[in-house]
Amino acid sequence: MAEDPFPGWHGTTIIGVRKGNEVVIAGDGQVSLGQTVIKGTARKVRRLSPGGFDVVAGFAGSTADAFTLLERLEAKLEATPGQLARASVELAKDWRTDKYLQKLEAMLIVTDGSELLVITGAGDVLEPEHDIAAIGSGGNFALAAARALIESDMSAEEIARRAMAIAADICVYTNDNLTVEKIGK
Repeated sequence: MAEDPFPGWHGTTIIGVRKGNEVVIAGDGQVSLGQTVIKGTARKVRRLSPGGFDVVAGFAGSTADAFTLLERLEAKLEATPGQLARASVELAKDWRTDKYLQKLEAMLIVTDGSELLVITGAGDVLEPEHDIAAIGSGGNFALAAARALIESDMSAEEIARRAMAIAADICVYTNDNLTVEKIGK
C-alpha cells in the first residue's frame, strides 16, 4: 500500500495573519474522506478562554486528534495563564514524548493576539516569518497569496479571506466556507 503523501493533515486549510494590532485565524469548512466531501461546514477555528485569557486556535488533520490537542493546550494555558509560548512548548514536549499523543495526526496554529505560533507533533513550536502561518493541504497556496498581499492596504482579516479564497480555488480539499476568528493585541 502506498504511503499517504499528506499524512495526517490533508483535507483543510488554516491561515493565521498578523497585521498591525490585529491577528486573524481563518479556516475552511470542508471535511473529506478520500475523494468524497463528507461535510462542508465544519468549524476548524476555535476560541479558547482558559481563565479568561483569550486564545484562538485553528487545526488541520484528524478532528478527534485535534480536539485532544486543544483540550491539552487549554489545560496547559490554565497552568500558565497569559503564557502562550510556554504552554505551547509544554504541549509540544508532551506530544513528542507521550506514547499516546505521538500517534495524533494534526497541526495547530494558535494566537493570543501578541504571538502567532504553529505547533506540530514533531515537537516544533514555530513563530512564522512575515507574520503569516498556514497549515493543511492548501496551506502553501494560502501562504503564498497572503505573502503577496501583506504589504497592501488590506487588513489582516481581508488578507486571510482573500488568501483562503485563492487556496479554495486551487486545492480540492479546501472550500470557501470560512470560519474567521479575530483577536487584538
